[in-house]
Amino acid sequence: MNIKVGTFNLFQFLAPPFSWYVKKDKFTKEEWKKKTAWIKEQLLQMDCDIVGFQEVFSIEELKLLVNNLGYKYFEVIDKPKTDEKNANIYISTVVAIASKYPIKKLCTLNEDKNISLKFNTNEEFIFSRKPIKATIQIDSKELIAYIFHLKSNRLNEYEYKFSKKDNITLKLEKSIYAINENFSFALKQRLMEALHLAKDIQEEKNPYIIAMGDLNDKENSLSLDILTNSSLLEVNDFKEYKHMDLGLENYMNDSYFLAKTKDKREATSYYKNLGNVLDYILVSNNLEVLEYKLFDLHLKDNKDGSLLQSDHAQVTSTISF
Repeated sequence: MNIKVGTFNLFQFLAPPFSWYVKKDKFTKEEWKKKTAWIKEQLLQMDCDIVGFQEVFSIEELKLLVNNLGYKYFEVIDKPKTDEKNANIYISTVVAIASKYPIKKLCTLNEDKNISLKFNTNEEFIFSRKPIKATIQIDSKELIAYIFHLKSNRLNEYEYKFSKKDNITLKLEKSIYAINENFSFALKQRLMEALHLAKDIQEEKNPYIIAMGDLNDKENSLSLDILTNSSLLEVNDFKEYKHMDLGLENYMNDSYFLAKTKDKREATSYYKNLGNVLDYILVSNNLEVLEYKLFDLHLKDNKDGSLLQSDHAQVTSTISF
């Protein structure tokens, strides 16, 4: 059985007359018409069975849009928040899932105190955007789909950049140092989010799992390692670096590297003309990846993207199980 899955950051999906974050930032009716028309066309080109969305403000508008394209099943797990002083200004987004197959169960993930203790924090852990965990019935089998949008480094706080040659030990040492020196709150939050996802995925008994979305972190990042390498759950202390001999024990895989058909990997997002792969489709070991595709024509002329389109490329993977 083959199905195609995709991830789509919608970039401020908010219908007029409402504003995102500040009053002046909103679409006119004509701009909204152009944006939704582009999204429809992009979804038709992606031709997926299951799509995970990020940056959703207008839930009902997205539901209607995908229903009209044949996605009978649409779910969110949370609601976007509005400004306390002005209900016309939205200040948070949610993730969503659309499927052509029945969504049988839906939930999110709650705080795991054991993970919070690793970071020596007494504050309640809350996801910056609640992830979705959906059980989807595909013929006689069930597929578990996680949709995520991890914490962004919006304030451009200092974070170490890692390369292919950097091992997990180095990444842990530098990341733990950065967390405890308060270089980046976003990094600490993102790693906690990744660990919560990783623990839930590894405890899931269903062998068919996908996790997709906006990681808000780069290739070779510790966040991605946490979501693919089970040995990182053995790290008991993010308060102080302690050397550990960690192996490579993949429980999830970046679908790009498994894909039998793919082009050269290109960035999915740009910042100041510098490209990074931020959007991922991860698959469990029991799934085969036939094809990986990137939809980035809208970023060729304008790497920063357009509000009338998106500032991210869209990613799809065809999987067999």
